[in-house]
Amino acid sequence: MKKYSEEEKAMWMEDWKASGKSRGAYAKANGLNPRTLRNWERAGAPPQNFIEVKAHLPEVVRYLPEILIEKGDVRIHIPISINRNELRAVIEGLGCQL
Repeated sequence: MKKYSEEEKAMWMEDWKASGKSRGAYAKANGLNPRTLRNWERAGAPPQNFIEVKAHLPEVVRYLPEILIEKGDVRIHIPISINRNELRAVIEGLGCQL
């Protein structure tokens, strides 16, 4: 089994999406396993339990201080002006119980 670098994976994924072909047709035409493309696609996708909370703030207000939560290489920026329900959604999205 050949190991692909992150750059090679990105190149294959970009080429496949630009081709307009199905995953199976593209993989067959390029000597790849369709499951390999599927795995690469899933690896690049946000987690299933990912929740995006958009603050509805005017552009000028976006420069206010924020709360920053860091864990490993994940950074979550939370505006100070976030309301209680949005903050609850963020916390629950992290898998924490309130």
